[in-house]
Amino acid sequence: MENVVVIIPAYKPDDKLLFTLKDLLDIGFKDIIVVNDGSGPEFDKIFDKVKEIYGCTLLHHEINKGKGAALKTAIGFVLENRSNCAGVVTADADGQHLTKDILRTSEKMKESEKIVLGVRDFSSSNVPFRSKLGNLITIGVFRIFLGTKISDTQTGLRAFPINILPEIIKIDGERYEYETNILVFMSKNKIPFEEVKINTVYIDENNSSHFHVVKDSIRIYSLIIKYIFSSVIASIVDETAFFVFQNIFYTVTSIFLIPTTFISAILARLISSLVNFFINARVVFHGVANKKTIARYYILVICQVLVSAALVFTTEYIFNIKSPLLSTFTKIIIDIILFFFSFRIQHKWVFNEN
Repeated sequence: MENVVVIIPAYKPDDKLLFTLKDLLDIGFKDIIVVNDGSGPEFDKIFDKVKEIYGCTLLHHEINKGKGAALKTAIGFVLENRSNCAGVVTADADGQHLTKDILRTSEKMKESEKIVLGVRDFSSSNVPFRSKLGNLITIGVFRIFLGTKISDTQTGLRAFPINILPEIIKIDGERYEYETNILVFMSKNKIPFEEVKINTVYIDENNSSHFHVVKDSIRIYSLIIKYIFSSVIASIVDETAFFVFQNIFYTVTSIFLIPTTFISAILARLISSLVNFFINARVVFHGVANKKTIARYYILVICQVLVSAALVFTTEYIFNIKSPLLSTFTKIIIDIILFFFSFRIQHKWVFNEN
């Protein structure tokens, strides 16, 4: 393990950090980076031991910037000073990652030359309810929206080959959302990864965690929240524009033999889709709004409209639906299902420059 760098972000740690460092050195790791993420002067004694007794590289943030920022600081240091290493393995400072699991995750990364996630067993009885529920929700979100199956989306034990670090350091996020954004990046770019089963350790019901349930959850799910917000805005624009055009064409039955209702719907969808495209490009997926992405987006829009219409028609035929209310309800259900597929396609294809 001499050519694998261990990265440990630490905020207000206790002696469990020192026990972890001792075990890592005993098991064969030689290069350990600890980031003091603005813990304050009252924790200087612990960090002095980190550097003087255990010989670790100690990096500092003057103020608390968050776990993501601490990881980026360490990764930047590795890229500048350890470019010949095999890769890095990230671990938490609270003693919840056993050194034997850190070793196994690192060995798997060196063997496979892929990203390796150390995944816990959440069916275990010692897992706190909030951790079990949080991971279950995130697993479901990743499976539904991204089509990616990950057994432990909240694990901090991860090993990265050196060649992926220049991409990892550019990913958005300064706090806990950074780790989630890494998984989103891996899904978007189809980066292969492997999982290693690790021991499930929770100390004092995980009360030492600095995870803020509301603030950090909003950050973690920000991509999904922004996508839903964009879709709601587009729907409001669509319905409003349809109402306006219907009023404009109120006294006209048809234009060029085309019903005005049909024309109003097309014009409304054109306006709302443009609004949706630019919000998704600039705010949701942070992609580039150019001819290529616009073409991809409207290919998706056309296909989605055709698939929706075909499925509604097929459902009406199979179940002999004659009621406009039931037809509308059927369309709503179908469009909700297509909503999730649309997210995947926009994320992985429409706004993916790769």
